[in-house]
Amino acid sequence: MLSIIILTFNSKEFIKSCLDSVFAQDYRDFEVIVIDNGSRDDSTSFIKNNYPQVILIENKENLGACKARNQAIDIARGKWILTLDCDIILEKDFFKKVISFVEKSTESVGMFQPKILNMDKKTIYSCGIFLSKLRRFYDIGKGRADNGRFNNPKFVFGACSAAAVYNRRMLEEIKEDSGYFDKRFFFLVEDVDLSWRAQKKGWKAIYLPEAVCYHFGNSSDSDKKLRQYLCFRNRYFTILKNKETMSLLKLVYSLFIYDIPHMVYFLFTNNRFSAIKVIKEIFHFPKVYDR
Repeated sequence: MLSIIILTFNSKEFIKSCLDSVFAQDYRDFEVIVIDNGSRDDSTSFIKNNYPQVILIENKENLGACKARNQAIDIARGKWILTLDCDIILEKDFFKKVISFVEKSTESVGMFQPKILNMDKKTIYSCGIFLSKLRRFYDIGKGRADNGRFNNPKFVFGACSAAAVYNRRMLEEIKEDSGYFDKRFFFLVEDVDLSWRAQKKGWKAIYLPEAVCYHFGNSSDSDKKLRQYLCFRNRYFTILKNKETMSLLKLVYSLFIYDIPHMVYFLFTNNRFSAIKVIKEIFHFPKVYDR
């Protein structure tokens, strides 16, 4: 069985297209779990009235993408977990392509990354996560034309959780006190952290270009200052968590080329979250939980 986990937050505008694309699939051995993070529109009533077959979890407030996904994984029955953002639309043969590839995969593969295109169906949103030697991570192919360059399956560092397939056995093996997805991240970069933990345990991720879906992007209309703050903070959370060791030369190079300029930019452009707040949270992060 495949368990599909979808997050909603004020998502009525998008959830119909997403769920319709799920239930239009020819492959039928699946369950759908929707976690609503305290929507103030009528997303939940719309789902209840139109999709009674959906398992709906209603949170009273926004608990963040990580904690919400963890709630759904806890009750999911599938051997494989497909996480979807609510603004994802699947191609009609998406499940068939995924299951066909999954069944042929080796025991060590714990993640599958479909090809995620933007809604224009011409440009790439993500073909998986890439981790550089300077410990920068980004979506492979993001913003580039889908011109055939990204049509070959290959191993990647990790899967973008906007649309990612996870092996349940892998998730149980890498689960921490803070969950499958680390709830301390709230949202953003949590999929990098999960992928990193999986890699350290010997699990692999494969990009699967035959399975295609389309992504609107930032459907929750989250505050840009909040996203900037979380991206900056969670990058260091991820590096600290995974006990990353870098040579002094690489560390100094990274600081001067990438980190310090970003810190200065953050300092002068984000008037909602101070750089001091971010630095304090980064330095106190390892003490939040005893592991």
